[in-house]
Amino acid sequence: MAVDVRAILPHRYPFLMVDRFVSQSGDSFECLKNVTHNEPFFVGHFPDEPVMPGVMIIEALAQAAAVGLAVREGQKHGGAVGYLTTVDRAKFRRRVVPGDQLRLTGEILLFRRGLCRVAAKALVGDEVAAEATLSFVYAR
Repeated sequence: MAVDVRAILPHRYPFLMVDRFVSQSGDSFECLKNVTHNEPFFVGHFPDEPVMPGVMIIEALAQAAAVGLAVREGQKHGGAVGYLTTVDRAKFRRRVVPGDQLRLTGEILLFRRGLCRVAAKALVGDEVAAEATLSFVYAR
């Protein structure tokens, strides 16, 4: 299924963190983020040993969750934007460096009356780089 991530997310460079939608099955989804040396945050984090900041991994997971939810719901949010409200049980297990490809996966645990909760993982290969439970509120 071809999905235009830019038609779903309001983000643009340098803050668009999802390169491609891969799949959606029931409440589960997968997107990809190719981590390159050109990412603006690598200029200062850290120049001699570039590491993707944890907050940027969480942002990538949040954006992937928004894409996964939009695909599940038939992309009929009607212009609503999801705002991240909580990050629970975040764990960072592996460094993410230029050249890595993040597989942004998740399971939608709840979507009701504009509230959404997602169990999300960022993987490099089959190794978990980060995981968290994310909550959102959707508003126009």
